[in-house]
Amino acid sequence: MNVIDESGILAIATRLQRLSEQLRKDGTLIYKAHGLDFEPKWFPVIYTLHLRPVLSVVEIANEIGYTHPSTISLLKELEKEKLIRSKRDKADERKRLIQLTAKGQELIGRMQPVWEIIIATLTEVTNTQNNLMLAIGEVEEQMKQLSFFERAKRIGQTD
Repeated sequence: MNVIDESGILAIATRLQRLSEQLRKDGTLIYKAHGLDFEPKWFPVIYTLHLRPVLSVVEIANEIGYTHPSTISLLKELEKEKLIRSKRDKADERKRLIQLTAKGQELIGRMQPVWEIIIATLTEVTNTQNNLMLAIGEVEEQMKQLSFFERAKRIGQTD
């Protein structure tokens, strides 16, 4: 056990980040093992466009829960890979509409069987007494009601 593991709840963000990095690293290996050159960090955008074929940058950011700058950064990478393309919205010239390219669509077709393997594997890993997905949902709901910062301010108030 290391210092971070011993620090308990204080290091929850670090531990979640560590878990996330491990999942992304192994995710990359899973994709590669199936002949797919795909970065797990691209998943939220690709999957969203798979389900909702044409979206604005703001709509994508809202769907994936990322900031606008983080979303733009991902979109630039995906455009460079020729997996997505953008076009101006005819109704509003300032708006860019994003959609998958033929290459992106083809990639999704090849990824879907791999997603089934990933779902089964993650279900096995998280199907514990304290199911991680349920716990994450509960914490997210708590933080919607009152943010981490707001709670800290309330707890730190002195009379």
